[in-house]
Parts: sequence; structure tokens; C-alpha cells
Amino acid sequence: MKKAIEIAREAATFDEVPVGAVMVRGEEILAVTANRKERDLCAVQHAEILAIVEAAAKEKNWYLDECELYVTLEPCAMCTGAIILSRLKAVYFGAYDPKSGCLGSVYNLVGDGRLNHRMTVQGGILEEECAALLTNFFAKKRLEKKKN
Repeated sequence: MKKAIEIAREAATFDEVPVGAVMVRGEEILAVTANRKERDLCAVQHAEILAIVEAAAKEKNWYLDECELYVTLEPCAMCTGAIILSRLKAVYFGAYDPKSGCLGSVYNLVGDGRLNHRMTVQGGILEEECAALLTNFFAKKRLEKKKN
């Protein structure tokens, strides 16, 4: 999670919402990614999606059942759908997202018994540090908006 926090901090310097993700298989790091929505002008460039794409390319397989994802913010519906379809082994996240989190906050997509994949999910890892990244980022954005 510390690596995900580090890359999230870096993303904020590019005016990206500071979300970082790290995909691992065992002890091997397959992907270290951050949000790129602003830089790429593309709504789907979330850290989790980018980590899945990069890991699948490295593994030469979309089926990532041996992989675990560490992400600083609870994934949204789009990312959770991609996580489920990629068959990840586990997802560990930092801050809960009460507005769009889909691993327990707003929805619990992986807990829906109608879906055919189960995985380990744990939230709240280094939660205060992950939440502070977002709180500080948006406070700065509001202050800049006031000045303009």
C-alpha cells in the first residue's frame, strides 16, 4: 500500500485525483499505476483499470486469478466490474468511498451472490494516510477555485 500511496502523491502533481494502485502476484510487482483521466482526457483511465491492463499484458493473460490489487481508494463500479471480470484473488484498499465505492460503501458488487467470482476484500489499510491524500487534494482544489 505504501507504493500505491507514493504513486498517488505523484499523480496529484499532475492535477489527477490522487489514487494509486499496485498489482502483485506473490512477491512480484506486475504494475504500479495512478489515475490518468486528466492527462489522457479519458474517463476510464482509473488506476485500477490501468493496473489490470498492465498486469494482463505482462502475464499475457486476462485471467489474473493469482494477482492481488492494492489501491488507495475503494474502487468504483467500473473498476470493481473490471476487477471481477479479471478474476483477481484479492483487493486491498485504503480509504472508503462513501459516494461511489463498490466494495462495501455504496454497493458491494463482489458480495452479490449472482456473480460467479469470489475474492478476498479488505478495506481500511493505511486508511488515514490514504484519506488525507484525497482530503488535501480537494481542499486545495476548492481553495484554487475560490481564488479564481
